[in-house]
Amino acid sequence: MSSLTRVSTTRTFKRLPREIREQQVLDAAVRVFSQHGFHTASMDEIAEVAGVSKPMVYAYLGTKEELFIACLRREAARLMEAIAAVVDPTLGLSDQLWSGLRAFFTFVGAHRDGWSVLYRQARGQEPFAAELAAMRRRIVDVIAGMLDRAVRAEGRQIHGIDLEVSAYALVGAGESLADWLADHPDADPDKTAGRLMNVAWLGAAQLLRGAVWAPGGAEPPVTSRDAA
Repeated sequence: MSSLTRVSTTRTFKRLPREIREQQVLDAAVRVFSQHGFHTASMDEIAEVAGVSKPMVYAYLGTKEELFIACLRREAARLMEAIAAVVDPTLGLSDQLWSGLRAFFTFVGAHRDGWSVLYRQARGQEPFAAELAAMRRRIVDVIAGMLDRAVRAEGRQIHGIDLEVSAYALVGAGESLADWLADHPDADPDKTAGRLMNVAWLGAAQLLRGAVWAPGGAEPPVTSRDAA
């Protein structure tokens, strides 16, 4: 019996730089949170999927809540970087909007687990909802800035609240369609972007021309065209 070799059941982990390990843990956490939700997901499973020990998960990224927030921030940063990389302020508004929408839906199509964590898991739970709201605010500011520059280039001026409302409407529509895209793996991100572009740009083009809608042919309310 003494000649028999004892086989160790203890897991061994290859030593890697901390930044690589952290990304592995975040990748695993996004996957597990997406599949099970924040409350059901376990740190044991995240460690198993990441190929690290559970104490290492805590040492690198903290508690489960802190880990979830780290996932949110990474996915939000990746999304913003994907959009910023393709939006060229020297282009016309329609080309900027089209480039941004394509980048947005391409990201969601390629990172469905990430979108699930970023949007579905976070939107109804504090403090995660606050993180999501901050990300939405940054995107709204980008869209509002695009609209403002385009309107000024046309020699017009739109009141800030109208720009903000229009930007929120675009972002809200984009989030809803992204949620749909995440549920339809066979859907084409470019075609999804095109569908939203058809709706959004027709409205934006009217806005740029200063057109307003009024119910029943009544005089339109005071709008950005009339605001000093």
